[in-house]
Amino acid sequence: MNNWLLYGATGYTGELIARAAAAHAPRPILAGRNAAAVERLARELDCEARTFALDDADAVSRHLEGVVLVLNCAGPFSATAGPMMQACLTRRAHYLDITGEIEVFERAHGLDAPARAANVVLCPGVGFDVVPSDCLAATLRQALPDATHLTLGFDSRSPPSRGTAKTMIEGLKTGSRVRADGRLVSIPFASRVRDIDFGEGKKLAIAIPWGDVSTAFRTTAIPNIEVYIPASPGAVRRMQGLNRWRWLLGSAPAQWWLKRRAERAPAGPDAQLRERTPVLLWGEVRNATGRTVVGRMRVANGYTVTVNASLGLVERMLRAPPAGGFHTPSQIVGADFAGRLPGSTPVSLTPD
Repeated sequence: MNNWLLYGATGYTGELIARAAAAHAPRPILAGRNAAAVERLARELDCEARTFALDDADAVSRHLEGVVLVLNCAGPFSATAGPMMQACLTRRAHYLDITGEIEVFERAHGLDAPARAANVVLCPGVGFDVVPSDCLAATLRQALPDATHLTLGFDSRSPPSRGTAKTMIEGLKTGSRVRADGRLVSIPFASRVRDIDFGEGKKLAIAIPWGDVSTAFRTTAIPNIEVYIPASPGAVRRMQGLNRWRWLLGSAPAQWWLKRRAERAPAGPDAQLRERTPVLLWGEVRNATGRTVVGRMRVANGYTVTVNASLGLVERMLRAPPAGGFHTPSQIVGADFAGRLPGSTPVSLTPD
């Protein structure tokens, strides 16, 4: 049987995925830590419910009995991905999640050998983080096979969910990240600034620690990677000012206070706001001679993409999984996958 389990089913994004998944066979097993919330949602959607935390490895393994695939939607993934991946390796169940956390991607890649031995697929980042940008990176690499530099960016007007906001808060202690000559490198906030035309005219943009600095390297083997988002001049100055306080922002009291503030925000954008806020993606590759190729695409709101992309990956994994090991999304479903999602346009390439 193709039993699959959705962990974190009652969070903002997890519930969006659960409701969409319940309309199709096979329905997921809904799981999480809050028994009342999980069971209530499972009854409404006519799904099986399982309740368990991730702090007891034997218990987690027992609750994965009969499961062939796990989609982990419970953040922060810095806390949940490790134990769930280990349980999946023990149970020989494929592992997917919707993280954008660089450390999770690196941890999963570090488990490539045991995953191959167990014939278990580990594929973090099957949502907006990082499916569209991973597909864009793969498309650009195909267009310029000898590229040495890859720059990606996206323009989203949608507010983050509480879970995403808390993950961003955790990242304040590390600054921004890029890949330079194949290595992950930390850089100060807003220390790399450039103008980018995402598709509606040039905007000031700053480099951010997005998951593609890990995943796009595995997808493309391009050694130099940066990811940008738009920022106003005032926002750039404020971000630059944060650099002197990174030691404080990473402290336990500051993290606790900031996360408590994030809890007071709305759970996430409502359906009307998601409908009104698509995302523009941009990418550029450059080779040693200076030749460049630019790619652009439009996708639906990031949370809408996460629902459709994650379920598309689940369907593919249940139907025809690749050989075990670490994979990026485009390595499983192809570079054109994001362009075929609802609300998306294919990548448009512009040679220099």
